[in-house]
Amino acid sequence: MADNQFGRDAVSRRKFIAGTGAVSVAAIAGCSETSDGNGNGDELSGEVIVKGSSTVFPISDEMAQRFMDDHPKVNVTVDPTGSGGGFENHFCPGNADINGASRLIKEEEKNHCAENDVSPIEMHIAGDALTVAVSPENDWVDSMTFDELAQIWGDDSATTWSDVNPDWPDEELKLYGPDTTSGTYDWFTENVNGGTHRTEYEGTEDDNTIIQGLENSPYAMGYFGYAYYSENKDRVKALEIAESEGDDPSAPSLQAASDGTYPLARPLFIYPAEGALEREPVYEFVKFYLENTSADWIADEVGYVPANQDMVDENMTKLENAAGE
Repeated sequence: MADNQFGRDAVSRRKFIAGTGAVSVAAIAGCSETSDGNGNGDELSGEVIVKGSSTVFPISDEMAQRFMDDHPKVNVTVDPTGSGGGFENHFCPGNADINGASRLIKEEEKNHCAENDVSPIEMHIAGDALTVAVSPENDWVDSMTFDELAQIWGDDSATTWSDVNPDWPDEELKLYGPDTTSGTYDWFTENVNGGTHRTEYEGTEDDNTIIQGLENSPYAMGYFGYAYYSENKDRVKALEIAESEGDDPSAPSLQAASDGTYPLARPLFIYPAEGALEREPVYEFVKFYLENTSADWIADEVGYVPANQDMVDENMTKLENAAGE
């Protein structure tokens, strides 16, 4: 498969695989958990505000809960606003300390941040196997190519399943997906659809709404981060994906995302604001976050590919440089 599969504004698959490591799920589970070990006896206090990607939300939310267990006087709030919504409405205006993102920050977002003296620091913290799913009652399709997906999601011309394949039912497509403020929407638009996206679908920042939509109609389809699929495998049916017609389709899994055999594998990021790191609670939370991105619970409990030690070291160096250490 092509090395530029992640698109012109995203991390290449080669770099992504090098970052997350071509390791087995068993090896992923062998990563050791870490903590700052301070317990709850310190006097660290204050607030940390995290906005952004609903895909990154499960990681950030779990990080926040674990950090607050160690530091009960610190309040870490995590809200899934979408990658773009977080940058536009919260992070770049200076009203959030960290933004989660399921794609790279855009040039216009960098400019918006700069207008407000906000300096984002890019940190690649995990990997995802973006999942396309249908109703469990769907018995006519088990796999799709990028071309078939683009026919459905690229514009509004396809209205029935049979518009894509005459062997499929002549029934109306019921489509559920991320809102336009979502990084998942941006990534899918760029890397699968070729730069366009249909407007006639139900867009939401709540991935559970997509799951519910798939349950309610045998003619439904949606896409979302792997973590939401892994929590709901008994409620929806994931499709195997092939980048091109001649390729063998691959099912979404942490293993396939890690070794590069799944074509919808993608990197996940957090962007702390450099200025916010001057506040001790923010610095300590980001430090805790980065130290734990290689922990086994990232795979076992959340459903994403953990960082390897090289990624952790690179991110820690960025953090130390930003803090002047």
